[in-house]
Formats: sequence, structure tokens, C-alpha cells
Amino acid sequence: MRLLTLERIRKSYRRGGVFRRRERVDALSGVSLALDERTCLGLVGPSGAGKSTLGRIALGLERPDIGTVRFMGCDLTNGDGKDLRAVRRHLQAVFQDCFQSINPRFKASEAIGEPLRNFERLSSRKLRLRIGELLEMVGLKEEDGSKYPHQFSGGELQRVCIARAVAPKPRLIVLDEAVSGLDVLVQAQVLDLLSWLQQELKMAFLFISHDLRVIRRFCDRVAVLHFGRIIETSDEVTALDQLSHPASKALLKAVLPASPA
Repeated sequence: MRLLTLERIRKSYRRGGVFRRRERVDALSGVSLALDERTCLGLVGPSGAGKSTLGRIALGLERPDIGTVRFMGCDLTNGDGKDLRAVRRHLQAVFQDCFQSINPRFKASEAIGEPLRNFERLSSRKLRLRIGELLEMVGLKEEDGSKYPHQFSGGELQRVCIARAVAPKPRLIVLDEAVSGLDVLVQAQVLDLLSWLQQELKMAFLFISHDLRVIRRFCDRVAVLHFGRIIETSDEVTALDQLSHPASKALLKAVLPASPA
């Protein structure tokens, strides 16, 4: 079943300053994508390709200049507040910089509990129990809920962010470079956690990355974004070395061995 649809998305920004003429820069130029339930779509491309812009538009954090975003049948670009409220809990995100994603004054339990307080009516006891379950679900301990962000390592704090994202039981999580700031071993552990959560909670992921190695390990399908356009897609992530566009080959050459095992 189709979960998320982005149709002919266009987005531009103005750049320039006091001493030079402001010019329009096209971040996205007619991008169309679709994501089904319980699948993982990898969106890959070099820095500046427009990946994060597309992710923010998919989340409803930015509006496209032209185009439509539909999630669970709701038009996120033109829907009214009531419709958006109904689907908001089902659309969550995990970003690259976990230290910027959580208020430094919040304990982990407060950060994880925030979406629960927004979307569910739980007693104090049930809220505390649910937060403890979520911490354990992502490989942390219940007592870690009393820690502040600076008391965690990067990998641990990203697990807190993941716990916060899955707390309202969403149907889709946008992961924007969610493992790129972690070392290789911690990356692998977090990817294993995400794979398990996807199967356990029956979620879909839009996984944004510049690293085709991570995409090949984690995703079901891949779309390559280059200068604001989808230049190539593949339904077989095990065959990424067969991508044919020159920009795709450049990404492959940068991160994949000539004969992957």
C-alpha cells in the first residue's frame, strides 16, 4: 500500500547579500518519489544534491514552491490543520546531529516523553513505564532516562533520538544522515537496531545518505538525487554496481569496492 507520495516537487532559494545581486538557486527540480508501507527507500546523492531539502518537505517542515506531498492519503501541502494533526504522529524523523536534535536542558526521559505527551493521554505511571520500555528497546537502560544529552556518547544519544521517534508508533520515519556522524562499528550497531525496529514495529523508512555502502546494507530500493533531480532508481540494492548514470558511477567509485562481496 502506498504510504508517501511526492509529486513534481520544486523548491528554490534566494542567495546573495548586500554587495551582490540575489540569485535564485533551484534545490529541487520536479522530483517525484513514492514509498510503500513497511519498506525502506534509500535517497542517495552528493552534498548539495537536495536530499535534506526533500526530507524536510516530506516531513512537512518546509513547503514546496510547486508540487504535492501526500502521506496516508492526506495532502500535507494543502490540507487543513485537523487533517495534518491526524497524521502528524505517524511521521517522525531522526537527524544527523543528535546533540542539536535534543534540548540540552532535557533529560533523556523528557525528550522521549515529549511525543507521548503530545499524542497520547497517559498517566504519570504509564508514561514512566513506557519511557523505560523505549529506552530498553533501543539498547539503553531505564536509568539512562535521568541523564542529560552531554552525558551520552554520540551513538547512545542517537539511540535516544530513535526512541523518541518510535515513541508515538509512527508508520514512517525519515532518517536524514542518521548514522553518518558515527564511527563504523557504532554505525553497524545502529543500523542493526533500525532493521530490527522496522520489522518489529512494521514501519517504513526514508533513509537519506551520501554513502552507498550504508544504502546497500539497509534499504530495499534506492533513488539517486543529483542537482535537484532524480537521475536513476533501482529496485535491487544488491546490484548497485550496475547503476549507469555518470553521477551514480562517481558515487559508486567513491565508496564501493570494484568487486563487492
